[in-house]
Amino acid sequence: MTVVVLELLATGGSQAAERPNILFIFSDDHSYKTVSCYPEALPGAKTPSIDALAKSGVRFTHAYMGAWCMPSRASLLTGRHPHGIESMRMEGKYPASEYDPQQCPFWPAIFRSKGYHTAHIGKWHTGTDAGYGRDWDYQIVWNRPKHPDNAGNYYEDQMLGFNGEDRLTKGYSTDNYTDWACDYIRGKNRPVDKPWYLWLCYGAVHGPTTPAKRHKGTHKGDEVKVPADILPPRPGKPDYLNETQSWAKDESGDIVAGKSGESFGDVSNSKKKLTYEAYIHQTLECVEALDEGVGRVLATLKESGQLENTLVVFTADQGFAMGEHGFRTKLAPYDANYRSPLIISRPGTLPEGKVCAKPVNAPDLIATFSATADIKIPWEVHGRDLTPLLKDPENAAWPYPCFFEGTGDHYGSAVTKVVKETPAEAEHHHVPWYAALNDGRFKYIRYLKPGVPEELYDLQSDPEELKNLATEAGHAADLERLRAAAVAELKRTGAGYADQLPPP
Repeated sequence: MTVVVLELLATGGSQAAERPNILFIFSDDHSYKTVSCYPEALPGAKTPSIDALAKSGVRFTHAYMGAWCMPSRASLLTGRHPHGIESMRMEGKYPASEYDPQQCPFWPAIFRSKGYHTAHIGKWHTGTDAGYGRDWDYQIVWNRPKHPDNAGNYYEDQMLGFNGEDRLTKGYSTDNYTDWACDYIRGKNRPVDKPWYLWLCYGAVHGPTTPAKRHKGTHKGDEVKVPADILPPRPGKPDYLNETQSWAKDESGDIVAGKSGESFGDVSNSKKKLTYEAYIHQTLECVEALDEGVGRVLATLKESGQLENTLVVFTADQGFAMGEHGFRTKLAPYDANYRSPLIISRPGTLPEGKVCAKPVNAPDLIATFSATADIKIPWEVHGRDLTPLLKDPENAAWPYPCFFEGTGDHYGSAVTKVVKETPAEAEHHHVPWYAALNDGRFKYIRYLKPGVPEELYDLQSDPEELKNLATEAGHAADLERLRAAAVAELKRTGAGYADQLPPP
């Protein structure tokens, strides 16, 4: 993937402004179950603005952006799975991280060189170098790796970089990011004769999951359904789930955050015991401002006459399990942890109010952006252009399985080194590394740490992934087929560990 970026930039010329704009709205730790247009939505979920976007475009049922914040963003800046991203690494005080821009170029620089004005507003979690002046023409960035002491300030008092100038900023972050995005869409801080790409990265609903003051208490009366396997036992599931168990019954029988015997704390780190019901209510309250923000930026697009010439994409860095399989986090290969909401819209160009059941991943989005802008990215992108699915979401031929992986905080050849030399260390916060595949019906999970059994789920009959079919004789053929398909995807995308997998 090494490329001489300066040479690439020098060869680029400006292109006609009639090329479509791209507005990429990105939320954080955002379960599809908190988006009310998804049939799996929690009883109290209420997202009218995101639902309206779905009515104007295509909603994908299964999208896999990343295992957690950093690798998801790395994939969406390069178009590659983590195993194909060289030099990206965690380094220094968490969440400090680094990369070499020559080995790990980001595609917005290519769009800049070809006539797009590129902007980034909001959270950054991919190296202390946020790319202003190279990847981004305009940037208001909450650079968590650069300011680790401010990295917990998801909602208030953020140290923000305004085009490279850092200053502490007051106000509720979700609202601030929306204000600045609306200004940019209207034409502030950008030339009006160029197409634009805006990556709007909200921090909501990441912990401490703090609702705006106007929304606190608005969901306190909502019905709450407790996941079937929030507590053990879980027959057929891997043993590591005992280490990641994040809920327990307290002395009164309530389900509360924490493991048995621990001191319980809520997601804002207070000493107050957090019940499962209160946790769900708080999460849904935090989603409210995010949904309002989506509505405001879409209204600004329409008011400014740019709606029909803008590809709008809404998704999240990953999902977030809220009790499913005992989790209160992302990281794991289950849909509750990993799967993101995804909606793509461009009224007048794409069909409206459609649902696509084909599973897709983060690199697919970058291949689609490349095709939409008619700009070739000069390195191998692991994804496939989704345009056929966007044109005919229900009937387009799409023979491709959807691959996704979790390799912790390791990237590129560093992943292969661990799998080959110290495979017992192939885990992240007790979750073993994995390669996984969704073929549109079945989910296959192959762990990269030796001794962890494979998993196979029929997502049609068992969408909550409660019954592991990997040891059932009736599914032996499915297991063999998906096992081979996962290895084929690893080899197609140049994964160095493709031939180093532990025995199934």
